Amino acid sequence: MNGARHNWIVLSVAAAAVLAAVSAGGGYWFARRGSASINPAHSATIMSSSDGIGVEGKDRKPLYWYDPMVPNQHFDKPGKSPFMDMQLVPQYADAGGGEGGVKIDPSIVQNLGVRLTPVERGTLSRPLDAFGSITFNQRNVAVVQARTNGFVARVYARAPGDVIRREAPLVDLLVPEWAGAQTEFLAMLKSGDRELVAAAQQRLLLLGMPADLIASIEASRQPRTTVTVRAPLGGVIASLEVREGMTVASGATMARINGLATVWLEAALPEAAAELAPVGKTVEAHLTAYPGESFKGRLIAVLPEANTETRTLRVRIELANPNGRLRPGMFAQVRLESGDQTPHLYVASESVIRTGTRTVVVVAGAQGRFVPTQVQTGGDVDGKTIILRGLTEGQKVVASGQFLIDSEASLKGVLTRLGGSKPEGSPPLDNGSMRDRVPDRQPARGSAR
Repeated sequence: MNGARHNWIVLSVAAAAVLAAVSAGGGYWFARRGSASINPAHSATIMSSSDGIGVEGKDRKPLYWYDPMVPNQHFDKPGKSPFMDMQLVPQYADAGGGEGGVKIDPSIVQNLGVRLTPVERGTLSRPLDAFGSITFNQRNVAVVQARTNGFVARVYARAPGDVIRREAPLVDLLVPEWAGAQTEFLAMLKSGDRELVAAAQQRLLLLGMPADLIASIEASRQPRTTVTVRAPLGGVIASLEVREGMTVASGATMARINGLATVWLEAALPEAAAELAPVGKTVEAHLTAYPGESFKGRLIAVLPEANTETRTLRVRIELANPNGRLRPGMFAQVRLESGDQTPHLYVASESVIRTGTRTVVVVAGAQGRFVPTQVQTGGDVDGKTIILRGLTEGQKVVASGQFLIDSEASLKGVLTRLGGSKPEGSPPLDNGSMRDRVPDRQPARGSAR
């Protein structure tokens, strides 16, 4: 009984093994037949959505293969990337990676937030606001000196910082040396000899006696050894070097006076704006102390030395100050405008990318194609950049989203091949992307392993 049961179990296991083998063989046969029934013409390659194309047929011939992580290295045949553990990706001529730029699907462009602006031509007003402060007019300064040796007999109630009028008395100076010469002059007047009188008068002048004092002695016939020193011009006393009882020598400085009839406004301008400041130009200044008022002035000098820290030039503007309202130290603003009416080609400044070694704009072409183009720029005027070379009027350039387009182009390895590609009228773009990520050389071609 037990032997029969054992034989039945062995037969059952053998039958199960045979059935499993038959099933595996049939599955393999059906799988081969099913794969052979698929039409090769319907096989397709799914490309990246960034290519702007969904499904592409196998009959398209790739230009080259590349590793998406290292797009600048091209390979002549498919295989596994030598850089990453992944298969190489084919690049097709109509996938936006041709020599004329990068082609991006319109939906992708919309998602990137790309905004276009036209290349225009016209005259540009170049106003520049400069800021500075009021200072003394250093050309309108009087230095009061002693003409001869003497003693300070009196100092009028003056102090540095006082504002005085012209001919205001400053100091009474006693000059003992004048006594003998004045007595001789009076004796010559009594003699009536005109030649002797002229000689005595000349001697008084050489001793430093003012002409008006000599005329007063001649009229009064009385000697005067004390002279009042007066201010030669109206203004502010910058310094007063004498006190009562002091001895002064001939040529000693007794006071210094800064005139206030005119003042200077010294403002700082960027070096690039030096052409907006021609000498002799009429300008209008506005002071914080007098809101709503304007003061006319004339630009009289551009100082020859630039500030090495701020990279600015100082300009000097002369302002009339008849009422003395403009005081040194006051803050002022002046606007300078260019009189140039020459039409210029320009684009919005936000569309210009400056890398330090080149200046690039992204030109929008037909059918969603974008071409990075190197340009030569002039100055910036109120949010607009003058284009000297590289663009033509009417073209469209990208004003926002340029760097996203640059990233899209770099993923496809486009910008490394733009050395010989340029739109009509523009200079060739150097090898490398707009952000100089790629060295200036053609990418080496190789074979995948």
